[in-house]
Amino acid sequence: MTAVQPVEQRDEVEMLSLMLLIRRFEERASQQYQAQKIGGFCHLYIGQEAVVTGAVAAVRDDDYIITAYRDHAHALARGTSANACMAELFGKETGCSRGLGGSMHFFDKQHHMYGGHAIVAAHVPLAVGLAFAIKYRGEDRVTLCFFGDGAINQGSFHEALNLAALYKLPIVFICENNLFAMGTSVKRSTSLKQIVDRAEGYDIPGEIVDGMNFREVRDEVAEIVDSIRKESHPAFLEVRTYRYRGHSMSDPASYRTKQELEKYRLDDPITRLRAQLTREGKLTNEQFDQLDKQAKETVMAAVKFAEESPQPPLDKLYDYTYADGAMEPDRPPARGNSAGTVRGRAVSKCG
Repeated sequence: MTAVQPVEQRDEVEMLSLMLLIRRFEERASQQYQAQKIGGFCHLYIGQEAVVTGAVAAVRDDDYIITAYRDHAHALARGTSANACMAELFGKETGCSRGLGGSMHFFDKQHHMYGGHAIVAAHVPLAVGLAFAIKYRGEDRVTLCFFGDGAINQGSFHEALNLAALYKLPIVFICENNLFAMGTSVKRSTSLKQIVDRAEGYDIPGEIVDGMNFREVRDEVAEIVDSIRKESHPAFLEVRTYRYRGHSMSDPASYRTKQELEKYRLDDPITRLRAQLTREGKLTNEQFDQLDKQAKETVMAAVKFAEESPQPPLDKLYDYTYADGAMEPDRPPARGNSAGTVRGRAVSKCG
C-alpha cells in the first residue's frame, strides 16, 4: 500500500481497507511472536484502528506524525510498506529501521513518520520540536502527536504542553485513551474524570472523540487541522478507544472482565465502518471479503519477505549506537575517560 492521497481524494472504502490491513498485520505479528520469530517487546493495536486511520485521513502526506511504542499501525497508515514493517519486527536489514529498532522503534523519514518511541511520554517534547520547526520555517504543516493515557502524568508531557501553548505551535496532541496504562485503569491512575481537562490548564482547546468511530475521528481532526493551518495553535483530543489484546504480548489482561471485553468487541471500529458503508450502498459483502482477502495476502507476503531478508551484518552492529570510531581497538581513550568508554549514547529499548 502506498502513501495515502490528499484529504479531498481519500475514499472511505480505501480507509476501511487500511484498517483491515492493520488488523491482519497485528494478528499475524502476534502469531509470529508466539512462533519466536519476533523478539523483544511487541504491543498490538487491535481495536484502535479507527484512531490513526481517521487522523491520517484528515491530514496531508507532508504533515508530521510521531507516536509511542504501539506504533505498527501508525507506520502502515502513513504509507510504510507491510514488508518493511514486518521485516523490522523480524530484526532484518530490510526493515524500516534497518532491523535495529524492533517493534517499538519504527521510523520512516520519507513518509514523515518520526517514531516509534519506547519511553512513556518522552516523544511528546520531540513532537513539540517538530511543530516548532514548522512554525520557524513558516510552513503550513501540522504535527500529530499520538500517546496513551499513561503518558499524561509524566513531567515531560506537561513541559511539552506548556511550550506548545506558549509559542502557539501547530500541533494536535492525540491521547489514545484505551482505559488502561499497562494494567492500571485510568480511574486508578489519574485524578481527573476527563483526560481532556489536562489541556485546559495550559489554555489549549480540547475535545472528546469516539475513537471507535472512523468518521468522527476524521472529521474532528480535519476541523482542528484546518483551524491550525489558518492560525497556528495547539489542540488536544482525548480519543476514547479500546485495545482488544493485552498491553503487550506478555500481558494476559487478567485485570479486566470478559464481559467488558465483549462489550467493546460489539463496537468493533471495522465492523462499524463496514456497516455504515453497506447501509449507504458504498460497499457490498463481496467487496468487503475481497478487501479482507487482499489484506491477508499482503501480510502473508510480508512474512515471507521478512523471513527471506538478510540479518543486519555484524560489522554494522555499532552503527547508530556509538559515536563513530568509538569501538576501534586502537582508539586512544577520551580525556577523562577510561579506555573503551562509550562516547555515544546507547539506543534505549526500555518501555
